[in-house]
Amino acid sequence: MFRGANNVNLDSKGRVAIPTRYREPLLGHCNGDMVVTIDTDEKCLLIYPQPEWEDLQRKVEALPSFETANRRVQRLLIGHATDIPLDGSGRILLTQPLRDYAQLDKRAVLLGQGKKLELWNEEIWLARRDDWLADSSDQPVSDALKSLSL
Repeated sequence: MFRGANNVNLDSKGRVAIPTRYREPLLGHCNGDMVVTIDTDEKCLLIYPQPEWEDLQRKVEALPSFETANRRVQRLLIGHATDIPLDGSGRILLTQPLRDYAQLDKRAVLLGQGKKLELWNEEIWLARRDDWLADSSDQPVSDALKSLSL
């Protein structure tokens, strides 16, 4: 459903407009009901349509909580998950703790990732993107990735 990089702005209240091309599908798919949480490895936010979030949350909750890594992800993903509806103007209002985590101010990048969106501080996104591009040859490639033909 979601693909592409979109430059977006946050207003002084912490609202961000979802690009027009996503709004109608979101309204049809989930009535604009979204869940926003933090990424557990990067300083960005993850934005899910409610049905996709519910599927993910069930899977995360089912992980054995006695394993430290599982409990970490459960605490961070579910603990920061916030229900945020799309308003009549196609915007979502981000809470202050979510904005603080992702270091969001005025300029941001909304990145389509299939079933979810990522919201990045523009400067952090550009730096991370450039790091990944520069370091791509040094990273081990999984068998699953090797099987893809791009």
